Amino acid sequence: MSNEKDRLELGRALFTPRTVALVGASADASKLASRPQRVLRKHGFTGTIVPINPGRSEINGDKAYPDIESVPQQIDHAFIMVPAKAVPGVIEGCAKVGVKAATIFSAGFAETGEEGRIIQQRMVETARAGGVRLIGPNCLGIANITGHTVLSANAVLESQELVPGSLSLVSQSGSMLGGIVSRAQERGLGFSKMVSVGNECDVGVGEIVDCMVDDPDTKCILLFLEAFRDAPRLGAAARRAYDLGKPVIAFKLGRSAVGRVIATTHTGAIAGADDVAEAFFRDHGILRVETFEALFETPQLVMGYRPPKGRRAAVFTGTGGAAAMVVDRLGLAGIEVVPPPKKIIDEMATKGIHITDAPLTDLPMGRGDGPVYPTLIKAFYESDHCDVIVAVQGSTASQRPDSVRERVLDAGRGPKPVASFLGPAAAEALGILQRGGVAGFRTPEACADAVRAYCEWRAPVAHPAVDAAVAAKLQAALQKAAASGLNERTSAEVLGSLGIPFAASQVMQNGSEAVTTGFPVAVKILSADIPHKTEAGGVVLGVPDATALKTAVDGMLTRIHRAMPQAKLDGVLVQRMEQGIAEVIVGFRRDPDAGPLVMVGVGGILAELGGGHAVRLAPVSLDTAREMIDEVSAFAILRGYRNKPRGDLDALARTVQAMSMLACADSVEEAEINPLLVKTEGVVAVDALVALKKQ
Repeated sequence: MSNEKDRLELGRALFTPRTVALVGASADASKLASRPQRVLRKHGFTGTIVPINPGRSEINGDKAYPDIESVPQQIDHAFIMVPAKAVPGVIEGCAKVGVKAATIFSAGFAETGEEGRIIQQRMVETARAGGVRLIGPNCLGIANITGHTVLSANAVLESQELVPGSLSLVSQSGSMLGGIVSRAQERGLGFSKMVSVGNECDVGVGEIVDCMVDDPDTKCILLFLEAFRDAPRLGAAARRAYDLGKPVIAFKLGRSAVGRVIATTHTGAIAGADDVAEAFFRDHGILRVETFEALFETPQLVMGYRPPKGRRAAVFTGTGGAAAMVVDRLGLAGIEVVPPPKKIIDEMATKGIHITDAPLTDLPMGRGDGPVYPTLIKAFYESDHCDVIVAVQGSTASQRPDSVRERVLDAGRGPKPVASFLGPAAAEALGILQRGGVAGFRTPEACADAVRAYCEWRAPVAHPAVDAAVAAKLQAALQKAAASGLNERTSAEVLGSLGIPFAASQVMQNGSEAVTTGFPVAVKILSADIPHKTEAGGVVLGVPDATALKTAVDGMLTRIHRAMPQAKLDGVLVQRMEQGIAEVIVGFRRDPDAGPLVMVGVGGILAELGGGHAVRLAPVSLDTAREMIDEVSAFAILRGYRNKPRGDLDALARTVQAMSMLACADSVEEAEINPLLVKTEGVVAVDALVALKKQ
């Protein structure tokens, strides 16, 4: 959907249809295909329900028809439950009669393999030609709770009374739709819209989020993700949601999955799937939670607020052990737990509240009653020493649930959010907090996770434009390199066009040629067919003179030719040896889901063994490049660790930014410098690889 009119039309067809066709509806209450009709009626649908079943003229009081084409009135939304082989024919019928949207509950398509994928794609083509938008296949349905339209085969949505509220949910997992709703409703949390997207053959997560942004009843959007299938659309929708003050919170599976291994570069192996997800969320202003409960407990913490300036939490409690669990988790997440400043300590003393400058403000048992909690909260509201407040409570919340009113709610809403963890099981108190607009947490893990997510939340990133002159030089270098073939030398020329400095070098076809770079030199095999030269025995370092050079060059050419006769050899690259404080890897790749990425990390032969790296969506500004460098703990060696010389971090940041400008060259699939040597003044690249998209 590229414009507001189309988006609103899709939203109406999905969430507020007046006539719904249930294709494959059953009169047998024991069958799954009978459930959507009951669910619609249970939750107050007032429109027309049209069962489609060739063997029935009526189902549970609603007139039935043999097929879509036989229905006399306009159908807004079709819910399809027939076997997979019959679905394409139903879609053809929907296209003929002008159905606006169809949700395909049936499974057996792309998730089953190539044959199913082909059938699914043909089905999409039929739908698009007829103006039908498809949800699914292999999905459990759609719910508009505030609008009394629940169109689903999910058992939880039939068994439970659905609580209307301000949250909306998009789930790539059908089964988790019910899991999230049931757990959230136990907490008194209500929903406006919910969608299970299945295979996302047509309408994906991004378009649905875009529709939810327009929903006046939606104040916060939750995502349960397994993969990115609609990333550009999702990113744009999340940015629009941010602009309208509707936080988007994501829980994504697969944090421990091994990242994609790109064939030619180390970058693909290092910057795995979870790094890509993290970069995507950060770039588009999406909060990411790591625990399941935090997905639906975090909204109350962040709604109505903007990203904080820092990562500082003020924690106070009357129960030390419970608070210590939260503090411990915050520390592991890199959130600073800050002590109250002297001004607040002195001010509290005048009110008979005695606290210390310890990071955890622990109120002795019996001294947290009355106005103590709200007085502290108000003081922390007014202080600039913290960005978020964590109020931990003990058994009183369970024994006297209403105590949370005087302890937390009486402080009112302030300029920074309050998270309240209740140590004991205290469902009633949690409900009071929720209704009072304060985020209450059942576990220390979810509380700390939500606070971390808030502290790491940032506004969507504005990407810099690529200078037209730089883009023109890059394109010229790419055309030249593509014509002659991409090896290390021509790759260096491409990256050099971006202003990245490379060590002096020359190409030699035999060891008898004159050396122009001076000694000592490195000798490296030059071939586009051998991206990893060290592993192939194609690198000799520290060659001291012409005699040793001849031996190294001629021996390498003979050895590589024998070992890899299929490789096209362009000679050898003779390169002046350089030294620096540290070796760094700077990489670029075009992720098939998230788009162009830039990475910086520990380089050389240690690159794949870890040591730290940072990833962002490209292109990046110089400030973002500096932020990336700051994230890599191993770069302490470049910051003067133990009185070592400081590296030129500004030059490194300029190189990261320059590499990120490859985002403007659609033909570039990936690129890498490994290593880049960081000196006390400047940087120098001593290796380069550029790979183009396969035509």
